[in-house]
Amino acid sequence: MFFCGVFDGHGPSGHKVARSVRDSLPSKISSSNVINTNNIRWDVEKDDESDNPIFAAWKDKFLESFKEMDEELEGGGSIESYCSGTTAVTLVKQGEHLIVGNLGDSRAIICTRDDKNELVAEQLTVDLKPNLPAEYERIKSCEGRVMAMEEEPNIYRVWMPDQDCPGLAMARAFGDFCLKDFGLISVPEVYYRKLTEKDEFIVLATDGLWDVLSNDEVIRIVATARKRSIAARLVVHHAVRAWKYKYPCAKIDDCAVVCLFLKRQKPLLTKSLSEVTELSLNYTEIASYTPNSKIDDGLDTLLNYQLKEEKDPNVATGLNDDHKKSSSTHTRYLSRRKSAMNF
Repeated sequence: MFFCGVFDGHGPSGHKVARSVRDSLPSKISSSNVINTNNIRWDVEKDDESDNPIFAAWKDKFLESFKEMDEELEGGGSIESYCSGTTAVTLVKQGEHLIVGNLGDSRAIICTRDDKNELVAEQLTVDLKPNLPAEYERIKSCEGRVMAMEEEPNIYRVWMPDQDCPGLAMARAFGDFCLKDFGLISVPEVYYRKLTEKDEFIVLATDGLWDVLSNDEVIRIVATARKRSIAARLVVHHAVRAWKYKYPCAKIDDCAVVCLFLKRQKPLLTKSLSEVTELSLNYTEIASYTPNSKIDDGLDTLLNYQLKEEKDPNVATGLNDDHKKSSSTHTRYLSRRKSAMNF
């Protein structure tokens, strides 16, 4: 069984929250007896989520573990999490069964092969932004506000009812308890996929990467990497270059990537076996980029910002919806950090 995760912190103590969740969540998910798929009786082979006993068992475990993790953050007191928090995109691979738990706006994709045996990208998660209809309605019903700033018309943020803070650019997260009474939740979306021989690898990454690279671009970068040991770092390298090209006046958002390979290595888009390295099954590689060791872009959280314009999000963003992040001269807390883990 494999666990992988990427945790994207935000707010003044976001790096501490991300590190705490990274270190504690895996043990919570595996704290009880590991789900034994051999003991689950199947009357009919099921590939999707409906009436799937394996998915049902793992989903309950993910929901329980995420709830326990958030309660621990709230009651701990050692880490400031009132205006700080973290996203989490995580997965468990148990044999041919893949369970993905997502909280926030990081993303998981899988590279698989179509009927023509060509590599294609499939998105496994939904970017949980505040302007998604269901997320928006929940936040609004709890008296939270979802608005975009005048200079960032495409980035919707969650604000307290009577204060122009914290301006959180996601609808779900660990921590951020100043917004937990106003629609922000720590309940993950949990997904199931039965892996097949057509599936090649999985990529988990923070929103900073998806802001500048498409799903198809990412799988092509990974598939053409000469060695699996450099695949994640190569993706980060391309993301940083894309940020500098697309948004030359903006701070580069931090990027963290995990690549989980599902098969023994063989050429995907390359032709020569000598160009690749023979590796064992399920090889995982991690890479991250932080522009500065002391400060961060702070793109996900704004505190004490004077809102000038309210923009009502009536249209949902798509799975691959691009949203630009512009630079701002307003004071920001620049302290997001990224953490990644696998075992």
